[in-house]
Amino acid sequence: MRIVIAGGHGQIALRLERLLARRGYEPAGIIRREEQGDDLREAGAEPVLLDLESATVEEVAAHLQGADAAVFAAGAGPGSGAARKDTVDKGAAVLFADAAVRAGVRRFLVVSSMGANPRHEGDEVFDVYLRAKGEADAYVQGLDALDWTILRPGSLTNDPGTGLVRLEAHTGRGAIPRDDVAAVLAELLETPATAGLTLELVGGSTPVSVAVKSVAGE
Repeated sequence: MRIVIAGGHGQIALRLERLLARRGYEPAGIIRREEQGDDLREAGAEPVLLDLESATVEEVAAHLQGADAAVFAAGAGPGSGAARKDTVDKGAAVLFADAAVRAGVRRFLVVSSMGANPRHEGDEVFDVYLRAKGEADAYVQGLDALDWTILRPGSLTNDPGTGLVRLEAHTGRGAIPRDDVAAVLAELLETPATAGLTLELVGGSTPVSVAVKSVAGE
């Protein structure tokens, strides 16, 4: 299976690429800078040089042709201003979803954020971020051509993964290692019955595979 990941050099994306490569998949990561390519190759992924802030739907769709799934894991990052929350966290997500539809890639995962809400109020940068993520999620949720799953992790940490999580429609706030977010994404990709679900994720006491099977009704 070929899986194309937007934001391919991100911390969660690199972890996911390593997991997928070890499982025998063919991950490809979309990156903005050529010098990031070595990190992807080291993770076992094919680097795809493309700027999602300036690319057209047709250009993105060309890289999605023949893929079995697409994962949106891009983000403007904590140091960016409000304008890039709109162009990356919302705009690039909408573009990537439209490109997946154009390329006929049905399975579509989104790495969102706990608290994402298109009606979130406030003018601080983080408020704009949560609103942008919520608007992007709502757009994807409205696309019948996609078998989407939206994952909303809590506060991200770089602690070693435990493999134990709480994955539900509503978990309440909490922290989650990036290792465990990547593990859940890999499991979601292998569990088509999670299509149509919007899930929150924090650290917990349930093994990842069991948690994903539970929300899938398996």
